[in-house]
Amino acid sequence: MAIPTPTPSHAAFHGLTPERILEAVETALGTACTNLCRPCNSYINRVYELESTAGDGLIAKFYRPGRWSLRALRDEHDFLRELAAEEIPVIAPLPLRQGGTIGQCGAIFFAVFPRRGGRAVDEFNDEQWLAVGRLLGRMHMVGARQTAPHRFRLDPTVTTAAQVAYIRDSGLIPADLLEPYTRAAARLIAAVTPLFAGLDTIRIHGDCHTGNLVYRPDSSFFLIDFDDMVVGPPVQDFWMLLPGRLADAFVEADLLIEGYETFRPFDRTTLRLIEPLRAMRFIHYSAWCAHQVVEDGATAVVPDFGSRTYWQVEIDDLHDQLERIGKGGRPFGNLRE
Repeated sequence: MAIPTPTPSHAAFHGLTPERILEAVETALGTACTNLCRPCNSYINRVYELESTAGDGLIAKFYRPGRWSLRALRDEHDFLRELAAEEIPVIAPLPLRQGGTIGQCGAIFFAVFPRRGGRAVDEFNDEQWLAVGRLLGRMHMVGARQTAPHRFRLDPTVTTAAQVAYIRDSGLIPADLLEPYTRAAARLIAAVTPLFAGLDTIRIHGDCHTGNLVYRPDSSFFLIDFDDMVVGPPVQDFWMLLPGRLADAFVEADLLIEGYETFRPFDRTTLRLIEPLRAMRFIHYSAWCAHQVVEDGATAVVPDFGSRTYWQVEIDDLHDQLERIGKGGRPFGNLRE
């Protein structure tokens, strides 16, 4: 696999130093910080734990150049501020001294958030499933009020097709597997496109899995990391939370929906989109890894990314998803109406 040469802007991104980070944040906030500058786990952006001299914990997020436009970042921040204004438990960015919530360090956009503690919950009890459902219902109530014109639209003919084209043109697939992969992806897009016709699409989290839910015993769950916020069907924020395929998670799905409908109706027929959305996620993830290689010259997320084995598994997984989708079952029929 040929590794492209990283661009200068991305080289500068990786060259962020504690001195540059602290100077940028202090200038933006008009607040002095201590020498604390601890890197946090983040696959895409550069995220650091800081502390003001007043003792306030801060999280500074420096966005990967080229991933989001300034307008797209504003869409995300606008959504967060709207949610926070409704007292929905999210962590909104702090206002900056020059106005707005987005600062700039050279060619790199950044934002600063208050640090909030909490812990992950690996397995929810029934009351927690209901609580998460209520949280999603409240979030989607706000998400439906207006759109986000500069964010991706979760649609197979738009987002997924563009991701397949990027993978195809990246030069990262072995030549003899390129046609089998693109053919399987094209079949998938053709198969699921009719299911997305006429769907209710709103602003959603987009990457709603248990790792992006933080539990605080004094205030239940917080939703974090809206970096992948999209405009899409509400069910996208359900399926990654479930402990397995829908056929094995009827009870959990029913509890989520029960909690959700405390605040907003849920269209149960959209549960048929779970397997199409899962397949689209496979392509999304491969495109994401490909971006890391093209932009950085390496990816630290999947050790075997780009290998023959990796792409053969992806082709097999797409065929498996096509088979599941092609069965045309209606698993949502067993859920409580």
